[in-house]
Amino acid sequence: MKIQHEVEQFLYRQSELLDSKRWQDWIDLFTPDGIYWMPPDASYRTWEGQPAIFAEDKNLMTVRMLRVQHPDAWSQRPLWETNHVVSNVTLRKVQRNGDVEVRSRFHMLELRRDDVRHFAGSYTHTLKKTKTGYAIKLQRVDMANAQAAYDYVLQVWV
Repeated sequence: MKIQHEVEQFLYRQSELLDSKRWQDWIDLFTPDGIYWMPPDASYRTWEGQPAIFAEDKNLMTVRMLRVQHPDAWSQRPLWETNHVVSNVTLRKVQRNGDVEVRSRFHMLELRRDDVRHFAGSYTHTLKKTKTGYAIKLQRVDMANAQAAYDYVLQVWV
């Protein structure tokens, strides 16, 4: 139960960092070779050579963060908010070295201008155990509504 609690707290902290726009702190949760991946369909098994909504290493995450934070970023006017809820956290695999594969469900509300969008789906995290806690080796985001039509694209991570 200790691992379950630690993993849940890690996932809740990750959501809080995104909602409070502490993007550098969020990026720092990833291992040096960590990947954030959102395939367009749950049947995808790799991001290499495949279309993806997101397939970003830490360098690309940093580029996105700097673009969104730029004072002239038109996509950030007016400012917007997100709210993540993470639940149904299930440990799928626990390695002897402490690494964990975990699946969870999420719901994210995004408010931009007078529009509210809802995103929902599942996360699959491959977490590496470190001296200071967990780090994300892979975060896969399978959105239930990935194929839905939207007025504008996602600016930051779900």
